[in-house]
Amino acid sequence: MHRTYSMRQSRAPTASQLQSPPPPPSSTKSGRFFGKGSLGHALRRNAGGAFGPDLAKKLSQLVKMEKNVMRSMELVAKERMEVAQQLSLWGEATDEDVSDVTDKIGVLLYEIGELEDQYVDRYDQYRITMKSIRNIEASVQPSRDRKQKITDQIAQLKYKEPNSPKIVVLEQELVRAEAESLVAEAQLSNITREKVKAAYVYQFDALREHCEKVAIIAGYGKHLLDLIDDAPVTPGETRAAYDGYEASKAIIQDCEDALTNWVTSNAAVSSKLSTRSRNLSQRRRNTIRAREEGHDLSHQDVPLNDNGSWVQQQETRLDSDAEEEEEEEDHPHSVLGSDGGMNGEARGRTQEILAA
Repeated sequence: MHRTYSMRQSRAPTASQLQSPPPPPSSTKSGRFFGKGSLGHALRRNAGGAFGPDLAKKLSQLVKMEKNVMRSMELVAKERMEVAQQLSLWGEATDEDVSDVTDKIGVLLYEIGELEDQYVDRYDQYRITMKSIRNIEASVQPSRDRKQKITDQIAQLKYKEPNSPKIVVLEQELVRAEAESLVAEAQLSNITREKVKAAYVYQFDALREHCEKVAIIAGYGKHLLDLIDDAPVTPGETRAAYDGYEASKAIIQDCEDALTNWVTSNAAVSSKLSTRSRNLSQRRRNTIRAREEGHDLSHQDVPLNDNGSWVQQQETRLDSDAEEEEEEEDHPHSVLGSDGGMNGEARGRTQEILAA
């Protein structure tokens, strides 16, 4: 019986992880009151915009729907790992070449499952950033409501008591409320633009890395298939002895090296704009730059420190997720005990030493 060569047993940091430290585990990997099925999905989707200020309802529902997406991806990652292990177990009873190749393919499929699990953690950073916009929207709603309430009171008094002295007082309050609302609306506009760009940078960077690495694994998987002798044999004929153990092991090692050394700057797929798109985009950037040079807004708002480490994002999640987990089904659990911590699991079959 040959031995299984599992990929990246030491789990050393990859080049991309050294370049951009990985985020903390996703907030969706904690304990769940309603489980992983469609019931929890339906409750989150339907209740997402049912509560809270009107201004934040649509984005609140988006955040809940993204949580459904993340939990679906978690389930896919876990089941892909289980499928990889089952493929390896099935291959034990087949011929030597099929057994060796299916075992190594199981290793590659398990690695895809782990990449999907890591992708969920990075996807959560996008979701957390969008939640921060929702929180800002909710904070702006009271100033809108106050301005509208004062406006209604003035209109009512002018209709019932046109000479009431309260009208002057209310009009002064309305001026202050409008000034307060104006500042809040400007901050909301500025923060929304900054956060939307940051959120989707998180998502697209994570998606690009995930897809590139999956493509790498798929390529090496096809190299493994070339080791299987699929030439037909006549009844009673014996196939030649399989001598591809070292080759399959080397292919797995090459795949590991390719994944470990991958960085964004070496991505194989690039997005090239047409001349028309490039010119139109450049025109838009020039317009934005001209406006920035004409209006210095650097001191208008408190600087946002969202481009730092993942630890800052984790602190944001600890503050914002507490409220969300109360209104949903989740209960606080340590992420160390979650079902997402799969780095310590054994993959495929355990190693078996060849007899000397």
